[in-house]
Amino acid sequence: MSAADPSPAAGAAPNSDPGRAAVTSAYQRFEPRAYLRNNYAPPRGDLSSPDGVGPWKLRCLAQTFATGEVSGHSLIDIGSGPTIYQLLSACSHFEDITMTDFLEVNRQELGLWLREEPGAFDWSGYSQHVCLIEGKGESWQEKERQLRARVKRVLHVDVHQPQPLGAGSLVPLPADALVSAFCLEAVSPDLPSFQRALDHITALLRPGGHLLLIGALEESWYLAGEARLVVVPVCKEEVMEALVRSGYEVRDLRTYVMPACLQTGVDDVKGVFFAWAQKKVGV
Repeated sequence: MSAADPSPAAGAAPNSDPGRAAVTSAYQRFEPRAYLRNNYAPPRGDLSSPDGVGPWKLRCLAQTFATGEVSGHSLIDIGSGPTIYQLLSACSHFEDITMTDFLEVNRQELGLWLREEPGAFDWSGYSQHVCLIEGKGESWQEKERQLRARVKRVLHVDVHQPQPLGAGSLVPLPADALVSAFCLEAVSPDLPSFQRALDHITALLRPGGHLLLIGALEESWYLAGEARLVVVPVCKEEVMEALVRSGYEVRDLRTYVMPACLQTGVDDVKGVFFAWAQKKVGV
């Protein structure tokens, strides 16, 4: 998503909040294919170098799921955007996966891939890379078949609402795990809004459940076609503090520094964070 992948608009904005209203307005111009070209085609989409941002993210996810601790029945991906790579290692550990996004254009993009329709974005390179690093002897075709079979629904989400999935959702709640990649910082106008959004999605997670959170470090904007989206800049320490405030034990927190060769003018991202956090019992 942006250099670091800010996952396009998982948050709406009540008109009573000018900051969030501006975020919502900007995302109406979001172009999924431009976003995918900016971040998932070379150079950022080049998975051949182990030092690239793509392989780093996929390793973080694969290594965490390989511990066997992050598993269960249901997983919700918060603010999926138009991407599926963030679930490639998850799909063998959860039988019921929900993908979500605020924007209909992103939900439509996901639908193209899930239904294997002509013109869908080609994620096979990512699927092949995940199979390689997981080392289970699985083919990339098997990996994609499993993910498609286990994604049960693609729904609207608004992380700025106390019930992000709305009332009466068909999603099995509370979920055993959450994944969210480049979402919260990309749809929050400031740090307090980021914290509230984290609190809101945490309410969807069972006590003892796990959150895998990926996001941009020190990023203030990114491009997606005609849209120039504002991002709240966060640092590693602010991410840690937000997770603790929302009632998590932080199990792992890693950072990646974006190299000059991947600073392509589509954003001002400085790096990426990966957090594995476990919701404390009683929260």
